[in-house]
Amino acid sequence: MSKPVVGIVSPGDMGAAIGAVTRDAGLDVVACLSGRGPLTRSRAKEAGIRDVESLDELVSVADLMLSVLVPAEAVGVSELLAASMSRTGAKPVVADCNAVAPATAGRICNAITAAGAAFVDAGIIGPPPRKGSSATRIYCSGPDCAPLLALNAFGLDVRQVGSAVGQASGLKMVFAASTKGTTALWTELLVAARSLGLDDALAAEFALGRGDLAQRLIGQIPGMPRRAHRWIGEMEEIATTFADVGLTPRILLGAADVYRLVGETPLADQTSRQPDPPLDTILATLVDALKVPREDATAARDG
Repeated sequence: MSKPVVGIVSPGDMGAAIGAVTRDAGLDVVACLSGRGPLTRSRAKEAGIRDVESLDELVSVADLMLSVLVPAEAVGVSELLAASMSRTGAKPVVADCNAVAPATAGRICNAITAAGAAFVDAGIIGPPPRKGSSATRIYCSGPDCAPLLALNAFGLDVRQVGSAVGQASGLKMVFAASTKGTTALWTELLVAARSLGLDDALAAEFALGRGDLAQRLIGQIPGMPRRAHRWIGEMEEIATTFADVGLTPRILLGAADVYRLVGETPLADQTSRQPDPPLDTILATLVDALKVPREDATAARDG
């Protein structure tokens, strides 16, 4: 089997982990780190990802490009990739692995295919992959998923869910609503209970019949703050997904507001290299944030 050169935009937590797994399996993995911060550069170096000088060089040397970004940047980056391919004449397959609505995936597909390249819709479910772990799945859809499915031979778990662009993104959206959307709800209800002085009473009520469920869902909250900025856009993409099929977008727009509140506090400044804050710290910080007008909180955070 031929070994594709894999290009990654960009090697954050997820992108670097994908790069590390495929690099360990024998692939050449490349990224353009120009303008990236020291943490991203460190992740890429640790993963064995090879740095190239420019986006044009990246699309020229890669056979398969994986876009792994915050949702808000996905369309803009696809347009940059398309422009680079038009300049260079390079035509790598582009797999958009971002948490976006099916309609957004369609816009990205149009940008890439207009530049003459093939497109694969993809959605990642699970934590950043690790060698030997089966906790992470990459779902894909589109008329030709073979280039992404080929990475099954190089340490990843890639599964096709359909032949239409948008199906993989749709699966990511509805699944993320059940996880990150639920985390937003539980964060909000615990903050409300703390504000009302009902922490102990609520915990006692949970212990009477929903203790295991509560413990499991509350246990997801400490790892949330460092992801809050990224999850705002993801909740908005899920809201768009629901609206496009005729459902209300309001539930997930509310979840975006919860993450926006977290993002306006110092809680969101932590990185994956730092320990997660205790639940009590998170709740106390958010209760305090509610006492400050939102515009004042944002100004204080921005210095």
